[in-house]
Amino acid sequence: QVQLVESGGGSVQSGGSLRLSCAASGYTYSSYSMGWFRQAPGKEREGVATIAIDGNIRYADSVKGRFTISQDNAKNTLYLQMNSLKPEDTAMYYCAAGLARWWLPLHPNEYKYWGQGTQVTVSS
Repeated sequence: QVQLVESGGGSVQSGGSLRLSCAASGYTYSSYSMGWFRQAPGKEREGVATIAIDGNIRYADSVKGRFTISQDNAKNTLYLQMNSLKPEDTAMYYCAAGLARWWLPLHPNEYKYWGQGTQVTVSS
């Protein structure tokens, strides 16, 4: 079955960096669009960055210029490099796979498979 396992979360100070990884298994990795989402306490889950099957990348406005999504198809692994972290980036970060419609790449409902999440905490 499809399995997505995130790692790399942790606690950092404002301005710091973290690199999240998502190891995928149980399916042909390149057959799905992949994305990173996050959910803070009391807030809805939101899209952070996605890579479509055709390679198109989308970022939420709040992370543009600070976060970089990438993937290694040979390793079936998705990454999220997060730089210049801010306290408002604090959330549980989730990896997801799905067949997102091209005009809704950052919408969580477009993704079918989800990992368990990894916590990112940024202190001021």
